Order: sequence, then C-alpha cells, then structure tokens
Amino acid sequence: MLTRTLRWGIRLALFVLLLAFAAKNTDPVTLRFFFELAWQAPLVALLLAFFAAGALTGAAAALATVLRQRRELGRLRREQRPEGVPAASEPVPPRPAEG
Repeated sequence: MLTRTLRWGIRLALFVLLLAFAAKNTDPVTLRFFFELAWQAPLVALLLAFFAAGALTGAAAALATVLRQRRELGRLRREQRPEGVPAASEPVPPRPAEG
C-alpha cells in the first residue's frame, strides 16, 4: 500500500513539474528548414513534437526486433515438436465414438 501511494506521489510530482515547465516555455520560437522554410510555434509544442517523433522511432526500431524474435521462437518451437504431435494452436480432431 505504501509503495502504491509513493508511486502515485512521484507521478503527481512529475506531472506538476512538467506542467510548470510547459507553462514557462510558451514563447514562440522559429524552426528554420532548408529552402527558406520556417515554422513558428511555442517552444513546448516543438519539444513535445520532437519527443513524440523520437519515441515513435524508437518503438518502431524495437518492434522490428520483437517481431523477428517471435518468428524465430515459433520456428524453434516447430523444430522441437516431435512428429505426429499437433501444436497447441492446431485443432485436435475428435475421436470416433465407440459402440
């Protein structure tokens, strides 16, 4: 119970700290691109946009690794399974009724 309360207290403190940071950084800034293109937005909006882009890039890179590992794990499980034994995901046909 104490760790749960402590965890929520840390989350609340972090949220308040980030909210104060966002409130103090609302000044407009200009982001200059090539070919005389420019984008003017509040500093906190640009920080959030680039943080989100970085997080998505990292998640995409991790997703490729996870999918490759899942395929390899499935292949290894199929190789390890003895002949004639159906996989857990394959339906087992019912035995005919005796009588």
